[in-house]
Amino acid sequence: QVQLVESGGGLVQVGGSLRLSCAASGSMPSIAVMGWYRQAPGKQRELVAHVNSGGMTIYADSVKGRFTISRDNAKNTVYLQMNSLKPEDTAVYYCNAHVYDSRWYYYWGQGTQVTVSL
Repeated sequence: QVQLVESGGGLVQVGGSLRLSCAASGSMPSIAVMGWYRQAPGKQRELVAHVNSGGMTIYADSVKGRFTISRDNAKNTVYLQMNSLKPEDTAVYYCNAHVYDSRWYYYWGQGTQVTVSL
């Protein structure tokens, strides 16, 4: 079982920055992929970015050039540096982890609110 705890959300003005963190804990083999999803009111949850254990990253087109995902494998922690924030980035951000242990397991954090105001 893996527990994911997010931190770093909050209220920021347009053009500002925030850094999200997500720490994984629990009894687990190595985490293959860690990432961030977001869900705005009335919309489906969507991928923001993810990074595998080798450091390969994938970003949603809407955040490329503004957000940077990074990972500390030793600490089982993933970060999301968000710059040049826009009102459309307002959402609940969820941390996600993919773990392989005979089969794939998918874990989610509780979510952290990010609000970008004009």
